[in-house]
Amino acid sequence: MMHKVLGTLLGLALLAGLTVQVQAQTTNQNPTFEQTMQKLSLDAAKAYVNPIVSGIGADLNGGWFHRAPRATWFDFDLEFGAVAMGTFFKDDNKAFSSSGNFAFSQTDANNLAAQGLAQSSIPTIYRSSVQASIANQIAGVTWSLSVSGPTVVGSKKDSVKVRFLGKTFTGSVPGYGAYSVNVPGQDVVLPVVGFLEDLKVLPLAAPQLTLGTFVGTQFTFRYLPSQDIKNMGKATYFGWGFQHNPGLWLGEADMLPLDLSVSFFTQKIKFGTLFESKATEFGINASKRLGWGFLNLTPYAGFMIEKSTMTFAYDANLPDPTSSGALKQQHIAFDLESANKSRVVVGLSFKFLIVNVNADYNFGKYNSATAGVMIII
Repeated sequence: MMHKVLGTLLGLALLAGLTVQVQAQTTNQNPTFEQTMQKLSLDAAKAYVNPIVSGIGADLNGGWFHRAPRATWFDFDLEFGAVAMGTFFKDDNKAFSSSGNFAFSQTDANNLAAQGLAQSSIPTIYRSSVQASIANQIAGVTWSLSVSGPTVVGSKKDSVKVRFLGKTFTGSVPGYGAYSVNVPGQDVVLPVVGFLEDLKVLPLAAPQLTLGTFVGTQFTFRYLPSQDIKNMGKATYFGWGFQHNPGLWLGEADMLPLDLSVSFFTQKIKFGTLFESKATEFGINASKRLGWGFLNLTPYAGFMIEKSTMTFAYDANLPDPTSSGALKQQHIAFDLESANKSRVVVGLSFKFLIVNVNADYNFGKYNSATAGVMIII
């Protein structure tokens, strides 16, 4: 029962409304995350989801420690409970501007062609034929254009826009003959808005178990049994790491004024076939217990070097440049790396009897906060 509760918590907290439905839906009023991605080119999709990549990465690399292990050869330490993490988004994370390849849908191509015909002198009787001819030329190629708008955590009141620079199209249609029509430069508004509606904090939660101490080392684990989450497929999550106190090798456990440790943590989370995230970090942590074993305050700090990547994979029906106006199913897959490369952690832990509560703040490219409740035996 407990693992189901934790699994639900993890799924809900991690996605925070990013409810991905793998199966296509017909409604355009409430598109799924996958449907939203399908409306973007590869280059625009990368810029659109980038804040989530960094947010999830910052969350995954947080909350691993709240004290350094003691410099002892062997001591029984067991703690288990849950940690919660939250990464903060700034205004800069809520909009993007990029350039890259883009293929217009047939609908957008028709609208662009209509804009050009509105300023031409072509007789009305031939305009539908000329419009179709121009639209096929627009939809039949891949354009190098600029794209801007809200990211996945941006506002739903704003839309992603593609800047068409303008072009003169020529061709020939039966009955009228040769034509030359200038389609003016303009912004093409895509049906893509901020999917998470101006999200301020991306939350995540996970169960955590720590065992030690063996040769000055504690081992920490995060694990969830495979969970079937509706419309998303199987969710899997596993992580592990350790802290080692080098003071053990100095010969005297009390030689240092505080507990110091070197640490390493790694983990992977996967949701169905749409995306998976991997995170790894290592660094130096320090803590100082103030009080007694059953009642104490422990300030702690750390400096961590970190890396996280996220892989997206999905199928999309995109305009086929080799066949004017046609759609072609394409498998889209790409990797993105989190913006966070390091963090400074400052926190405080409080223990009463066997219950320990801690909270800390993490300073990095993306700032985050974590909190934990543990039973310590």
